[in-house]
Amino acid sequence: MGLVYLLLLLSLNCVHGGGIPTTLEGPFKPVTAPLNKSFSGNVTDLPDVPSNVEGFQPQQIFVSLSNNYDSVWISWITGEFQIGYDIQPLDPEWVQSIVQFRVLRSQVTYQAKGYSLVYSQIYPYDDLQKYTSGIIHHVLLTVNFRLQSSFATGLEPNTLYEYECGDPSISAMSDSHYFRTMPVSNASSYPSRIAVVGGLGLTYNTTTTVSHLLSNHPALLLLIGDLSYADLYFTNGTNSFLQNPFRETYQPRWDYWGRFMQPLVSNVPTMVIEGEHEIEQQADNYAFVAYSYRFAFPYKEGGSSSSLYYSFNSGGIHFVMLGAFVNYDKSCTLCLLSSIFLNFLLFMIIFSWLMEPILLDSLVSVAADQYNWLERDLAEVDRKVTPWLVAAWHRPWYSTYVAHYREAECMRVEMEELLYHSGVDMVFNGHVHAYERSNRVYNYSLDPCGPVYITVGDGGNVEGLDIEHADEPGNCPDPASTADKYLGGFCAFNFTSGPASGKFCWDQQPDYSAYRESSFGHGILEIVDVKQQTNRHYCGLQVKNETHALWTWHRNQEYYENAGDIIYIVREPNRCPVSPK
Repeated sequence: MGLVYLLLLLSLNCVHGGGIPTTLEGPFKPVTAPLNKSFSGNVTDLPDVPSNVEGFQPQQIFVSLSNNYDSVWISWITGEFQIGYDIQPLDPEWVQSIVQFRVLRSQVTYQAKGYSLVYSQIYPYDDLQKYTSGIIHHVLLTVNFRLQSSFATGLEPNTLYEYECGDPSISAMSDSHYFRTMPVSNASSYPSRIAVVGGLGLTYNTTTTVSHLLSNHPALLLLIGDLSYADLYFTNGTNSFLQNPFRETYQPRWDYWGRFMQPLVSNVPTMVIEGEHEIEQQADNYAFVAYSYRFAFPYKEGGSSSSLYYSFNSGGIHFVMLGAFVNYDKSCTLCLLSSIFLNFLLFMIIFSWLMEPILLDSLVSVAADQYNWLERDLAEVDRKVTPWLVAAWHRPWYSTYVAHYREAECMRVEMEELLYHSGVDMVFNGHVHAYERSNRVYNYSLDPCGPVYITVGDGGNVEGLDIEHADEPGNCPDPASTADKYLGGFCAFNFTSGPASGKFCWDQQPDYSAYRESSFGHGILEIVDVKQQTNRHYCGLQVKNETHALWTWHRNQEYYENAGDIIYIVREPNRCPVSPK
């Protein structure tokens, strides 16, 4: 009887992986989790995070990927930042950029050399304090020269490496850190767990998110914009939630954030994409300076002309990281002139909503560089090598919250068709400080071949949670407030079909919204190599491979192993063939 009872229990647990739903069962009836008003997390800022090193010892160490498994970027900072009215930048030539590394427990050590730079945050007003960074180092580990004068080419896939960074000539090397390379790209090879979060910030709630995230042992981390929130502070470090027409920033927040994040990002490869809080306009209309200098991006390796959009492979997944704050138009003939006109027109119409100047020089490209690059990149994806195609950018297209409602509509109009016909499987966004997962959707209609859109902008930011929904009575935003104040343009008109036809908002939770909840947290994506399974048919959907991915979202107020939302996202390549436009 005992054996029969055990087999019965196993058979019950094997129904859809123990009751876990799949997108094959969708579309699902929309669900809104009840708001827990007693819990909003602690959005209070952490105290300033001091440096724990001296002299030119490395700090703020960061690992990021190149566009393939055989190369990795190591970044760090040496020396201290300066802030004041009369400051001189450090000289990058003062210290070398060296990484020494080896396969874990190997006696053979390799050495790679990179480059260094500093950046300054300068304002057009004399009464604002200026900032200059420590020396920022970037080293690409790719063609690896052995210290004993022989060499090897490329890193090994899915291999644990040990490394130290710094300048050995002045005894300024870091302690040992570790990273694991990504698996080789093929249909049965995937990183174990991929963590996804946006709007992280540097609050006490951030500490909970990062602690839970670390406990889930990710092999890769995606940060979907809005990182340090340095632009929410005056140059004297006090909070500036009431934004001025020219937003100053407190750049030391970047250093505090980098120090706080080091235990995670020095060991887990981390890929970032920009949000609006990374714009940080300064003198001469420069933008994204801290973002572009502090992180290493594989944009050149992937044929992009900008760190604001790029792509990379992680095992059998091709990731496309798009820029929501740089031109995304298909065609930009006379783009600059039309943008000037649109920006002037929008300024006159919606002045009350336009709290920041539009950065024409920094954000508007005269050519359709991003769209053309994306078109080329997607055309080169081989789904036999990377079956999964995942896109990420900051501002969501499918969000039902009042905050930022339909403000990225122009980007959706320009790019959605291309992503749909290229067979993008899922999309990750931030920006909205809440969690939401869609049913498969295309052009606001339920579509079994559309991507699943997931908003995870709830990492722990100091601005708090977004809780109001546009479909609730009296909450539908004024259409004029949804114009793109960063790039210009207005594309969000009343719906022309479906239950919301003739309206700007739905009267109930839209059918494309499967689940939404206002809580802080993070997400985990898992796609497991089928060859690692002892039994391919064990519990059916426990096999996650080129067709099955497990997505879980973990709210902060519960233990990290508990999932607030869980679903198998299932690809159907036979039903939804790729047909690039």
